[in-house]
Amino acid sequence: MRFHETPVPGAWLIELEPHADARGLFARTYCAREFAEQGIRFEVAQCNLSVNHRRGTLRGLHYQAPPSAEAKVVRCVRGAIHDVIVDLRPDSPAYRRHYAVDLSAENRLALFVPELCAHGFQTMTDGAEVSYLMGEFYDPDAQRGVRWDDPAFAIPWPLAVTEISEKDASWPLVE
Repeated sequence: MRFHETPVPGAWLIELEPHADARGLFARTYCAREFAEQGIRFEVAQCNLSVNHRRGTLRGLHYQAPPSAEAKVVRCVRGAIHDVIVDLRPDSPAYRRHYAVDLSAENRLALFVPELCAHGFQTMTDGAEVSYLMGEFYDPDAQRGVRWDDPAFAIPWPLAVTEISEKDASWPLVE
């Protein structure tokens, strides 16, 4: 794997190093040793899959509050998404700034999202599937979110929103 720093401290874009032959390809998608060499402390607590039927679907922006704050590795395994994180760590030099990247089954990129960074995405294709490696167990009492269209973040989403949950549409604006 190759790790590329992003403008959000502690967030990394992860590029696979596939080994190809006549059968196809093989690539490591997670290695605790390689993550540790980048200074990333991450243990997988659970794995999740998000299946999204329609292009333009928006999920997010979600995070978990301490003591259940979670880091995650996000990868699109079918179709394509526009993936966004927002740094909500008050002591961070990137506080309230966002970073966006297109993840797809074709480019095989992944994004490591540190704790206390809100995460969301918009599907760029019908049938997009997103795989998550989660560093903490889901805790419904710690679930938090911020609005996808909050002017404080000025996120330029690429498409009109075709689907969004009521919960995601009603997260509060930051103050």
